[in-house]
Formats: sequence, structure tokens, C-alpha cells
Amino acid sequence: MQDLKPKWRNGVGMLLILLLIAVWSVVVATLAPFVARLPFLVEMLFYVVVGIAWIVPVRPLLRWTATGHWRRR
Repeated sequence: MQDLKPKWRNGVGMLLILLLIAVWSVVVATLAPFVARLPFLVEMLFYVVVGIAWIVPVRPLLRWTATGHWRRR
């Protein structure tokens, strides 16, 4: 049977994810004035890419939170 007590990694992982999202948002907002000068389709593509790209660093963090390992074994 699995231990159902919350792990310390869950809280730390949640805080790190929130921090990552906050930093990512600040970086994207800082770039917004420059991106606004681009043609509409390029601007839209930029926001689609950065809207999805934040998931890349979150995946290993979620894996670590769940298993305690950064990489898949």
C-alpha cells in the first residue's frame, strides 16, 4: 500500500512551479513592447510558442515532485 502522507517535495515543487510561472510572465511582459511592433501573425506565433514553452521546464519539476528523480529511469 502506498504512503498517503504528503511529501515535502509536493510543497516545494508547487512553490517552484509558481515561481517559474511568475518569472516567465515577467519575461514575456517585458518583451511585449518589442513584440507588439511585429506583424500580427508573427506576434501571434510568438505568444503561442511562449504560451506552450513554459511547460518544458515544468515537466522535470513535476517528475521530481512525484518521484524524487529529475530524469526518467
